[in-house]
Amino acid sequence: MRLLLNTAIAALACTAAPLTAGDSDFEFWLNPSASWELDSNTDLEVETAQRFRDSRRGRVDTYFARLWIHQGISDAFTLSGAFEKRINDGGRDETRLIQQLSGRHGVLRTRLRFEQRFIEDADRLALRLRPRLGVSVPLDADGRWSFDSNAELFFTLRGTSASSDTGLTGLRTQIGVGYEVNDRLALSATYLRQQDIAPGKPDTIGHAPVIGVELSF
Repeated sequence: MRLLLNTAIAALACTAAPLTAGDSDFEFWLNPSASWELDSNTDLEVETAQRFRDSRRGRVDTYFARLWIHQGISDAFTLSGAFEKRINDGGRDETRLIQQLSGRHGVLRTRLRFEQRFIEDADRLALRLRPRLGVSVPLDADGRWSFDSNAELFFTLRGTSASSDTGLTGLRTQIGVGYEVNDRLALSATYLRQQDIAPGKPDTIGHAPVIGVELSF
């Protein structure tokens, strides 16, 4: 919990801090997914994303697919693991292994994600830790509509080479609404701000509307 509180404080500090001649880009993200209930505590999920960017600034379009296994370990916590294949337009494709612990505490939402990143043509395996803290607040009596917001920090523990930046290398904040159409379909619309941080260099800022579609079977 102390780590999550520190995450929130650091995220607010980064958001409030002035940028050093940062560049801003507009992007558009789609995030469709489908999940299947294997038993009362276990789900299988296929998550995909399509991220369309302005490649003139060096941020290329990205497409990925993840295969998740989610295991409920208590009423509050879910332990998950995933295998991901990521395609980047122009090369340097990536494979990831992901372990994740998610929590629900009233309206509070917590998530701690650890990634092992195998990047094409990189010198070595990269490691990254991503703590996230957010809220999900019901907006109607039936609980179909919700207001959702979160802040996530990106800590690079090991870069792709000995000279790679480590430490705090990114901040992602999101704010939006979700709607449960029925037991099988949920939709979301979110504004996302991605801040890439490199010591001694201008930060790069991405602004993206994100459309989410979740199917459950």
